[in-house]
Amino acid sequence: MTGLDPIRDALERGDHELVLLLTQAELAERPGNDAAHELRARSLLAQGRTEEAEEHAQAAVRLDPDEIRYRELLAEVLSAVGAHRDAAAEFGRLARNDPRQPDWLLAEAGERLEATQAAQGVEAARAAVRLDPRNGRAQLTLAQALIRTGEARGAHQAAGAALRLLGDVDARETLADARWLAGRRDQAFDDYRALVGELADAKRDRVLDKARRLYLQQAGWTGRLLARVPLAFALGLRAGWLKVGR
Repeated sequence: MTGLDPIRDALERGDHELVLLLTQAELAERPGNDAAHELRARSLLAQGRTEEAEEHAQAAVRLDPDEIRYRELLAEVLSAVGAHRDAAAEFGRLARNDPRQPDWLLAEAGERLEATQAAQGVEAARAAVRLDPRNGRAQLTLAQALIRTGEARGAHQAAGAALRLLGDVDARETLADARWLAGRRDQAFDDYRALVGELADAKRDRVLDKARRLYLQQAGWTGRLLARVPLAFALGLRAGWLKVGR
């Protein structure tokens, strides 16, 4: 058993206080121990102490720049602190080093979208789809990126593929978004209506807001008044009283 094994065991158990205690002692004795910096960063990240986690992830990378595990950790930490462009760059570097790895491409695409770099997100997602067209997550990410860039036809195709492959609510919502972008407002509205009846909490509120914004595009003055009363709009939507045309 190495000196770091008890720390790894503690991390695996989720005993983060022990990890921090042991890594503090290890780094006091050996400040250049890159693995100790990594383990400390992972525990700090798990505790939501993202700025401290970034400090130790950066230290691990600085001490061993070629260790993939450290760079992946750094990318995750950068994402957690909201540095999405930097996180995308790290995931992109990882993907370039191993072009057959779709997960890093998808992670880069997601970070690009968070950083409002939709065109670059499309490039990364397309690369993941080229690796494996039957990767539902890749198709879903591509559809979401294409929606951001306003490419209706491609978004609709990718969202349809994602729905066939995944069949989940995220794919259904993305297909509804693509239909709205393509001008198929009646279908999108019906999709949102169905999802509102199935979802809860933040996801339900997000889809309900999309349905309301779509309805406002075509509603008359009485409809606009109704849409401005959230409870009344939600009731009318679920009851099927509200409709939109193409």
